[in-house]
Amino acid sequence: MQLTGSEIIIECLKEQGVDTVFGYPGGAILNVYDELYKHSSEIRHILTSHEQGASHAADGYARATGKVGVCMATSGPGATNLVTGIATAYMDSIPLVAITANVGKPLLGRDSFQEVDIAGITMPVTKHNYIIKDVENLAPAIRRAFHIARSGRPGPVLIDVTKDVTANKTEYEYQKPSEADRNADTILEEDLERAAAMIAKAKRPFIFVGGGAVLSGASDEVAQLARKIQAPVCDSLMGKGAFPGEDPLYTGMLGMHGTKTSNFGVTQCDLLITIGARFSDRVTGDATRFARKARILQIDIDPAEINKNVMVDASIIGDVKEVLTRLLSRIEEKKHPEWIGQIEALKEKHPLKYEESRLTGPYVVEELYRVTKGDAIITTEVGQNQMWAAQFYKYKEPRTFLTSGGLGTMGYGLGASIGAKLGRPDKTVVNVAGDGCFRMNMNEIATAARYNVPIIQLVLNNHVLGMVHQWQTLFYNRHYSATILDDQVDFVKLAEALGAAGMRVTKREEIGPAIEKAMSLGRPVVIDCIIDCDDKVFPMVAAGAPIEEAFDADDLKKAES
Repeated sequence: MQLTGSEIIIECLKEQGVDTVFGYPGGAILNVYDELYKHSSEIRHILTSHEQGASHAADGYARATGKVGVCMATSGPGATNLVTGIATAYMDSIPLVAITANVGKPLLGRDSFQEVDIAGITMPVTKHNYIIKDVENLAPAIRRAFHIARSGRPGPVLIDVTKDVTANKTEYEYQKPSEADRNADTILEEDLERAAAMIAKAKRPFIFVGGGAVLSGASDEVAQLARKIQAPVCDSLMGKGAFPGEDPLYTGMLGMHGTKTSNFGVTQCDLLITIGARFSDRVTGDATRFARKARILQIDIDPAEINKNVMVDASIIGDVKEVLTRLLSRIEEKKHPEWIGQIEALKEKHPLKYEESRLTGPYVVEELYRVTKGDAIITTEVGQNQMWAAQFYKYKEPRTFLTSGGLGTMGYGLGASIGAKLGRPDKTVVNVAGDGCFRMNMNEIATAARYNVPIIQLVLNNHVLGMVHQWQTLFYNRHYSATILDDQVDFVKLAEALGAAGMRVTKREEIGPAIEKAMSLGRPVVIDCIIDCDDKVFPMVAAGAPIEEAFDADDLKKAES
């Protein structure tokens, strides 16, 4: 049948099982929005307060559900406002399809009103992108975009459609979506055998799990491996929930703000099994001194990650779930009581600690964990709030910790929380933010209120840009250049003005009841938590230092005395 380009876009979205789209209309994309209006019973459109909020919401929807997230924007500034969200998804390998409209084909390249080369702009931060100038190419491009976004190592794809294509007609026929590629043909028998031999020989194995294990749905296989070979497990920021945070074998996060147990344990191990992690600089510290006593086995779907940041002794290329399934059948059960005893001693000697006499970020997160029983989806912004949420909430399962890991995007979490709650309405969804991050995209509280999306926004309000302030305290002689937020912004009044409920807590005993009340209201709630500006995230590794040089507040006091 003959359909317009706009009709084809909607039909292709329906083909792919899309039920929710986040976006913001404008002149170039009006034809598409007119079709969305006609199909509102099949595809729910969420009008965000800003296009960046739409891209983060689509990202959060994708992370929480495992589906491809979809966002839309018009040409020019509408399209460029998506770029930060697209880059965020790219750095964390999140499947996203962004659909933008551009000026008509005859107006391209003429500096027309609201014209921008969004395909060129996003080329470095997309897995692939298209500019569609002929309506006959539209449906194949959309289908291919979804396939690319979710196959192999996932990532964002952009489709830019000229306005005349949205109005032109061509023949359309329904096609069943293609299956995502599992990348099993790259898994070599000799690699599996070599890995099995390394595991059999190891006396002090350690497992380091990253976001690839979450994306591949390999949490069960990771747990089976850890228990079969009795190996402690640490994770990256993106790997949270791939291994249960309540398990006795779990040692906490690795790296700059990882636990001393994980950092010292990885330094002492003789085999580091790295699963779906890319050895970010925030994990390794000084890469030349990372895990020097260990042989390193890396399992990853992307061959480009092998030997990119850290040289490894062996690798297996392929989907993590499939690799672990095959590897588990080749290894025998192992016990390492002496090694586990060493790890338990490290846990006992180096627990996470914080000031317990007043309200602090870690205490807020611990109370959040207690009240939600560890069953919430937690989104975060970036900085101290992010690290405290990673350290003090124990994630039981994957897709429950959503954060901007690679790009470190301030303003990510609120939009992501809206997308996560719409994708997983059965879950309590809480965004943990600092006051600096909350200011970036706090207008999305209005979006949550418009659609009555009952997310909880926790603001850890220390009236500074917390993490930058911490660095200035430790490394810049307390030169607090542009990090003091000494204004009169009232987040409770702001929440109420935007249509949400607002609360403020200043004491330890107030935060638990406030979270409980917020969960009972069934509407968006902002909780303004007043904490001290000098609270810090510990442990910490200085930039460029090896991870075994992790220090905390006690270490600083000893060094000063």
